[in-house]
Amino acid sequence: MRTATNVMQPNPRTLRGVVFFGLIAMLAFGCSESNPDIDGDSDGETDGDMVDGDADGDALDEDGDTENDSDEEIDVDEEADELSIAVCDPGAGPFSLTIDNPYFPLPVGKHLVLEGNEGATLLRVEFSVLDETEIVAGVTTRVVEERETEDGELIEISRNYFAQAPDGTVCYFGEAVDDYDGGEIVGHGGAWRAGEDGNQPGIIMPAAPTVGMRYKQEVAPGVAEDRGEIVQMGESLTVPAGTFEDTLEVRETSPLDIGSSRKVYVRDIGMAVDGAIELIQY
Repeated sequence: MRTATNVMQPNPRTLRGVVFFGLIAMLAFGCSESNPDIDGDSDGETDGDMVDGDADGDALDEDGDTENDSDEEIDVDEEADELSIAVCDPGAGPFSLTIDNPYFPLPVGKHLVLEGNEGATLLRVEFSVLDETEIVAGVTTRVVEERETEDGELIEISRNYFAQAPDGTVCYFGEAVDDYDGGEIVGHGGAWRAGEDGNQPGIIMPAAPTVGMRYKQEVAPGVAEDRGEIVQMGESLTVPAGTFEDTLEVRETSPLDIGSSRKVYVRDIGMAVDGAIELIQY
């Protein structure tokens, strides 16, 4: 059997190697025990507030502004360049039944006939200035009757109310409408009167028209909201009734309808073109 006197004694060189590698292992283990953050602390966080992309800490929106910022609202008055309809206000009179505006004269007895084809349909409209008046919104107005037929069949009769303001503007105070089908009245589409349901008189022809003028012709919200813009003046016009040089063209639009319509007026006569129909008699 083996006794204590037989244990091998270590080699001094081997012992020094073991001690050296042991120290290396201890140093490596000590480094892995602690994981200091970038500022030397051991809490794993950086000093100071968290940075979110904005110097003051607000989050950024898509346009680079902070969410707390609000875009500046711009209030644009789309009607700022329109003629004021105040000239036609019932209290702005006295109004006259003598309507002698050069482009919209309405002497009693005047009769215009316009005719034309819209597709395969023959349209005919007759305007007659009646020796009749109607009080609308407290103003005595002249009555102009309009009769419209399609292929000879009556489809509408309207009574339109006009008066002239002191400066020569022709004001439109509304219309009574009877729609026909088979000779019977079936409706009153587009009828309105100034002074009722918030309706106001509009401008049918300015006193001193110039190209670029814009104005409300009908002011009956949700019923009749035609607007006019004078697009040219002085152009030559040839229609079945003749050739005319002193003309005024209006482009009409409405927020209630799609597209626009064209009307041309002749000095000292009145309307000569209304969409597809043209003056054949005056």
